[in-house]
Amino acid sequence: MKKILLLILVSVLLSACNSNDSELSFSEIETVPDNIQALIEPTSTLQLINEGESVAYIVYQTKGTVATDLEAQEDKVNVKLDVSNSDNDDIKQHVYKLTLDPNHEIIDVYINGDSTSFDNISGL
Repeated sequence: MKKILLLILVSVLLSACNSNDSELSFSEIETVPDNIQALIEPTSTLQLINEGESVAYIVYQTKGTVATDLEAQEDKVNVKLDVSNSDNDDIKQHVYKLTLDPNHEIIDVYINGDSTSFDNISGL
């Protein structure tokens, strides 16, 4: 009987660890996966690449330095990109990985406070 209870307890713990509930997170990535890099349009300023239901990549190409912030509101995620020092002539590619939780269905990007639409949306 103890073995059966122990087996049930271990099964419950393992299933809890493997739960598909993901937590909201947002960070710039240094090394872009090859399958994502292949989908990036060099002429698009702002691009969204969906990888399944809970992961998206936001690609922003700009001449300036980018500061980021993330805000969740009910079923919407607000991604804030604030650009400064845009005196440089070289356009830099910024790739951000956004992990969504199941409650968030809308991604809204604000560049310097203005809601901005994606130039291109694609998926894997």
